[in-house]
Amino acid sequence: MKYILSTLIAAFLFANQFAQAQFLPHGMTEAEKTMDYQPPQAVGFTTPPSSPVRTPAEWEEIDGLCVRWEGTWSRSVLRNIVKHAKEECTVYIVTENQSAVVSHLNQYGIDQNNIVFVDEPSNSIWFRDYGQWNVYTNDVDSLLWVDWIYNRPRPYDDVIPVALADLLNVPLYQTLEAPNDLVNTGGNFMLDGFGTAFASELILEENDATNDFGTSNHSEGSIDHIMNQFMGIDRYIKMPTLPYDGIHHIDMHMKLLDEETLLIGQYPSGTADGPQIESNLNYVLNNFNSVFGTQYKIIRIPMPPEGGQYPNQNGDYRTYTNSVFVNKTILVPVYEEQWDTTALRIYREALPGYKVVGIDCNEIITASGAIHCITKAVSSDNPLLISHQPLHDQLYSTDDYEVNALIQHAEGVSNATLFWTTDTAAGYASVSMSLTNPNEHTWTGFIPYQQAGEEVFYYIHGEATDGKQQVRPMPAPSGYWKFKVLSSPTEIVEQKLTVGIYPNPSVGLFNVNFNRIENATYAVFDAKGKWIMNGNSDTKSFFINLNDVPSGLYLLKLEWEGGAKTVRLQIL
Repeated sequence: MKYILSTLIAAFLFANQFAQAQFLPHGMTEAEKTMDYQPPQAVGFTTPPSSPVRTPAEWEEIDGLCVRWEGTWSRSVLRNIVKHAKEECTVYIVTENQSAVVSHLNQYGIDQNNIVFVDEPSNSIWFRDYGQWNVYTNDVDSLLWVDWIYNRPRPYDDVIPVALADLLNVPLYQTLEAPNDLVNTGGNFMLDGFGTAFASELILEENDATNDFGTSNHSEGSIDHIMNQFMGIDRYIKMPTLPYDGIHHIDMHMKLLDEETLLIGQYPSGTADGPQIESNLNYVLNNFNSVFGTQYKIIRIPMPPEGGQYPNQNGDYRTYTNSVFVNKTILVPVYEEQWDTTALRIYREALPGYKVVGIDCNEIITASGAIHCITKAVSSDNPLLISHQPLHDQLYSTDDYEVNALIQHAEGVSNATLFWTTDTAAGYASVSMSLTNPNEHTWTGFIPYQQAGEEVFYYIHGEATDGKQQVRPMPAPSGYWKFKVLSSPTEIVEQKLTVGIYPNPSVGLFNVNFNRIENATYAVFDAKGKWIMNGNSDTKSFFINLNDVPSGLYLLKLEWEGGAKTVRLQIL
């Protein structure tokens, strides 16, 4: 790989300072804050692609996953990422000490199949922030990479995308020169695969007149234009930064699980970043809909304490949203069993069929990052895109259930099939789908109507003219979408009485789930009727934290419009 001379000089100047460092944290060190660092000169294209582009979502197919490995710090986390990711794709390990990495992997019985070593220097493990971004021309055509200016003065890291683009022969587009010079960081970027992206307002702060990178003073409109031209983003949703998240990366508290589902980290009421997270979420829900035109679905997941302490009490910024999709597997950071069991259950219920793997991240969360922060995908160079809005529960009628899906491939789609069943153990029946809207790449099939009380499971299979095949959900047939057939509108009302609480017994954290309603008040009492706490929720799922309450039996009284229920809680 050819480095630009100025980049080599800058790297030399910084190398001595970092030579003795065991690791660099996710945020900038005090020394880095005083550095006068200029971004490297461009070696790729500095003007936008000539064709319209689309940035794929994380749950789409990938060919590879990238990590950086140096020394001994974080190697237990990296080892487990490599172990599970290489079962799904090629793992690219950036390191200058391949023999040491091989020796460590061999020690744990991990062979080198599906591993490619990339011999390049680097400054830190935070691959998400400085790594390449995958984009496709014309939705599913040629794979290109986009490389932003990294928002850290770490010159070796900043040129890793150049090395990988050279290795894999992927055209590289760089936002390094005016008027397209853009500073950005991967942990502060989440998207749905169809032109909508989320970020904190860090993106505005690092590109205004006060920025420390010597780049242009960009207005919000200018930033939006660059992201549209280079990455196909036509709706860039930005939210205020959080007071206790020092790096201001949204992957520390939220994640898109599909085109319309947001996984949101939740603190106990009034704790740490909880109020700002809720304010940001309300802003999104009140102003934006999903790509399907419907309100986003919200799934809550706890933000667990460290030693009983939250970030506002000097606890580590533990998070479960900092996970990564690797095709049919999702790798989730874990910390402590009493909290982990709830978090992993939430992932498994939200993503049926996926292999959900917990990886201990206690070592690296002290540096304000977890699994998502240290990985970056290499998207498929031959994507077969399938997108579908799952059917909701259906009222009984003799009409078949219409299923529409966007199915798209660069060479065209030869056929599509809808698979369905009311009993996954008995296997699936198949129904051919037809191309009903060529301009929108919409394929349509019909599931035969079922009797009231049945639950229907289904998935979609597509085949391109070149033989490429894909299913959605990706783990199908073990993964699926599902809906119930209801006897009458009355049944919907009756289902409002369904309340689920998990785990129960618990060490103190209870996840409360309503089947149908979204607003409730609650109060907790001890066995003698003494009030303990109360609160309210405007979502179907919320957490009650009784971690500081003594062991014993308690009563949880729930009230909502048209109903009430009292259940017993047991604290171990």
